[in-house]
Amino acid sequence: MPNTAGPPILTHVDAEGGVRMVDVSAKQVTRRVAEASCLVLLAEATRRRLAALPKGDARVTAQLAGVQAAKRTWELIPLAHPLSLEQVDVQVEDTERGVVVRSRVVVTARTGAEMEALTACSVAALTIYDMVKSIDRGAEITSLRLEAKSGGKSGDYRRSAPEADSTAAPREPAG
Repeated sequence: MPNTAGPPILTHVDAEGGVRMVDVSAKQVTRRVAEASCLVLLAEATRRRLAALPKGDARVTAQLAGVQAAKRTWELIPLAHPLSLEQVDVQVEDTERGVVVRSRVVVTARTGAEMEALTACSVAALTIYDMVKSIDRGAEITSLRLEAKSGGKSGDYRRSAPEADSTAAPREPAG
C-alpha cells in the first residue's frame, strides 16, 4: 500500500525494522501483468556461435528455465507470496551485443507479479550464461529491470524510455 502521508516506506520492513511478509488479505483481487527484461552481453565470437545453433536449443532451454523460475519465485524470494500464475511468456532474442530476455507474467491475485517477471528474466539469462561459460567467461548479465506493470491499487507503471546506457535492453511494445 503506497504511503502518501510522508516519505516512501519499505513495505517489507515493520515498525521495529524487522522483515515481514506484506499482509495482502485486504487487497482487491485484480488482473495484474508485469513485464521485465535483461541483457546478456556476449563476446562477438560467442554471439555468432549461439546465433548459429538451431533456434530450439539454447533459446528454448532458457525460455523453459524462465517459466519454471517464475512459477517458483515464492520459493526463491523469502517474502514473496505464492501465486497461481495464469500466463508466463519468456522470449530470448539475439541482438547485436548478445541476447535480450523479456518476460511477461499474468495473474489474477491480491498482489502483483513483478518479482515473477524479474525472476523469469534472471534465470533465463543465467541459463544462457551456463550454456556459454565454457567459451565466454566474460559474458555479463546486465540491465535487469521492470519494464511495466498493471493492476492493483498502486496503478500502472511503464518505464518511460530506455536509458542512454548502451547496455539497455531494446524495448518493444508489450503484447
